[in-house]
Amino acid sequence: MNKLKSYGIVTGSYWAFMLTDGALRMLVLLYFNKQGYSPVTLAFLFLFYEIFGIITNLMGGWLAQTKGLKFTLILGLSVQPIALIALSFMDNRWSPLLAIPYVMIIQAVSGISKDLTKMSSKTAVKFLVPSDKSSSLFKWVSLLTGSKNTIKGLGFFVGGLLLQNVGFRYGLWILAAVILLVLTLSLTSLPDNIGETKSKISFKKLFDISGSLKLLSGARVFLFASRDIWFVVALPVYFSMYFGWSHTQVGGFMALWVIGYGIIQGFAPVLLKLWTKGKAPTGIAATNVSKLLALIMIIIALLFAFDLQPAYSITFGLIIFGMVFAVNSSVHSFLVLDYAHRDKAAVNVGFYYMANATGRLIGTLMSGLLFQFGGILWALIGSALFLLISYVITRKLKS
Repeated sequence: MNKLKSYGIVTGSYWAFMLTDGALRMLVLLYFNKQGYSPVTLAFLFLFYEIFGIITNLMGGWLAQTKGLKFTLILGLSVQPIALIALSFMDNRWSPLLAIPYVMIIQAVSGISKDLTKMSSKTAVKFLVPSDKSSSLFKWVSLLTGSKNTIKGLGFFVGGLLLQNVGFRYGLWILAAVILLVLTLSLTSLPDNIGETKSKISFKKLFDISGSLKLLSGARVFLFASRDIWFVVALPVYFSMYFGWSHTQVGGFMALWVIGYGIIQGFAPVLLKLWTKGKAPTGIAATNVSKLLALIMIIIALLFAFDLQPAYSITFGLIIFGMVFAVNSSVHSFLVLDYAHRDKAAVNVGFYYMANATGRLIGTLMSGLLFQFGGILWALIGSALFLLISYVITRKLKS
């Protein structure tokens, strides 16, 4: 099988998974918001999802290094239908003491599945692109990452649509059926040797990471925490509570934001081409984009704080934020593969996305807490502070 076909199957599998992941997130968020759960409780529903994502990225990288990327990709795709079907048996008559832990455990299983699939798909690109083609690697990574986010955005809309039209249980069953079809295709079509390396890494060396990767991972923690502080709980609940939007409207806006974000990510190499003179981006590019992103969020928070057309400030402001965030994230996604040693690629990428999951965990918890006690403004201020920290760390990257 040629490498382009393998890339197509890996990308298609990742697309299908992220469609169900986005839909699941919106189903859970809107369903339990409708049941009267507080923003803090909503954040806790995703707590295990993020915690187990941290563990999975680290262990998954080591597992992929040992067993190959096809093994971890298939494992990730196999676990998601189990989580979706198990969640469908939840009954809204259950007390919160039973419902909340049950959903948290199911979300943990889904988090394991998502991060195994994500780590496997992104690492596979490293082995499908020649090692001396940095510009090509940037292009293919941007295409995979951008298209993934576009599909996940569509998933937000699908989640709201399913909840409104077929309900929570049947919506989950439909999503499970989609993943089972993709699992069958990946199992029968992908070669077994994707990502296999001659060297095997002991568990003790999982944290034997280069200084550049450690800095990039540290910046990633605060970058993604800054996004999820307002994105996970605060913004959807704000739209629902203060704008009176329906499930489909909330899901639709979130979907459009992530779709646009994904499109910009896919075009990041084109957008940066003139600036980098056709070459792949470096740490300097990451630093400059990070600084711009922090400035944008500070302006949004100030506009909202002074009550200057808050509805327009938060909607259009976050659209601009999303465009720059997409470029920033795309540069990061390239740099982690560029910095990763080929024989330790899965472990390096796993470590990096462990940092990514840590950021999401922090952002998720902060989203519920800040919105609960200070409203959307506190969430925006928190996001701005985290972006400033990310910028300071990124400045230390090699040029």
